[in-house]
Amino acid sequence: MQNINKYIKENQNRFLEELFGLIRIPSISSLSDHKPDMYRAAEYWKQTLLNAGADKAEVFETDGNPVTYGEKIIDPSKPTVLVYAHMDVMPVDPLELWTTPPFEPEIRDGKIWARGANDDKGQSFMHAKAFELMVRTNTLPCNVKFMIEGEEEIGSPNLGKWCEQHKEMLKADIILVSDTSMIAPDMPSITTGLRGLAYWQVEVTGPNKDLHSGLFGGAVANPINVLAKMIAQMTDENGRITIPGFYDDVVEVSAEERAMLAKAPFDLENYKKALDIAEVAGEVGYSTNERTGIRPSFDLCGIWGGYTGEGAKTVLPSKAFAKISCRLVPNQDHEKIAVLFKNHFESIAPKSVKVEVTPLHGGHSYGCPIDFPAYQAAEKAYLDVYGKRPVPVRSGGSIPIISTFEQVLGIKSILMGFGLESDAIHSPNENFPLEQFFNGIRTIPLFYKYFAE
Repeated sequence: MQNINKYIKENQNRFLEELFGLIRIPSISSLSDHKPDMYRAAEYWKQTLLNAGADKAEVFETDGNPVTYGEKIIDPSKPTVLVYAHMDVMPVDPLELWTTPPFEPEIRDGKIWARGANDDKGQSFMHAKAFELMVRTNTLPCNVKFMIEGEEEIGSPNLGKWCEQHKEMLKADIILVSDTSMIAPDMPSITTGLRGLAYWQVEVTGPNKDLHSGLFGGAVANPINVLAKMIAQMTDENGRITIPGFYDDVVEVSAEERAMLAKAPFDLENYKKALDIAEVAGEVGYSTNERTGIRPSFDLCGIWGGYTGEGAKTVLPSKAFAKISCRLVPNQDHEKIAVLFKNHFESIAPKSVKVEVTPLHGGHSYGCPIDFPAYQAAEKAYLDVYGKRPVPVRSGGSIPIISTFEQVLGIKSILMGFGLESDAIHSPNENFPLEQFFNGIRTIPLFYKYFAE
């Protein structure tokens, strides 16, 4: 640990300036105007890996945005760690809510403020610098490969195919990822589960044109009214999803694991206060953390139709729309759920309207057992740096590509996140504490040490 701290102290200003160079590239994957920026970011990563000590690094084309790959093989007989990260970031809207320009990183109050400060440029850069540290101090105990993609924020639509095409090159014993969070700065945690996702857009059509709500209201079905009633039928009074067959593949979490998950500190009153809500809601029989970690959910993500402008317009709309998502738990197949929802939603529609359900996106859930060697190596590494044994947690979010790695490459992933809930990822004023950034660089080499033993 002494050598690690010494190297970080001697190089911390350079580390930050190099990270800021990456952050200044506005690599927004969802906006086509930023396509050139994706290539700038890919080339920046290529040079970063070469400068850090990679034997080789290359920018690969995909059907979408590029992937940067690099590797250092010290001994083919030794274990291999494959680091996964992403170079793309979310859009910055609404721009007026940013205190400082989103792509001009600034250090303030002990934090880096910028888009990508945490997600995932800050967290991914920890791995580049930890790798550099191990190479320069001659302490790298195993082989390392890097896979940095440019489409995570839009669902990684092309990475699975790219992995399939490069299976041999990507062979490894574990995939190491820092794209998740910790419970608190003084409470490390390891994400052992990610929920899957199924996402649809629905369109409800009534009359063939918008109608006068006075002349036709009460005689012709209003698509917005119908859509609202249909959505209301999707959950029951106990918070359970009513789609037939929805729970068939859900694996109930054991009492022992639920007890372990309950060790994560959680203050319900503070939770409600932070969100300015009077009460929480969800499936009966489960705690708030369990509802977001080990149980599936159903949510309306957007709804529109009719007149939404200023003032009044008495219109009975021709169409209504909604975007709907379900978060899924291990063993639920998002493709199966997509079909179950479509069939059920269309079946409950009255004859007065036509309903069309279009699947938009999906991904499988992921689970990592706590008796897994990589988990135990990560646990020891966190303990050495933070002085506390990390708590296993299941995240309510989704990183669909993680399950794809297991399916395509046959490799498990270990999710060693250093972000905090207060980092405002995807929001204005995203930030990342300097302490977390440097603690990540301290912890990662220890993971390699323990994993290679």
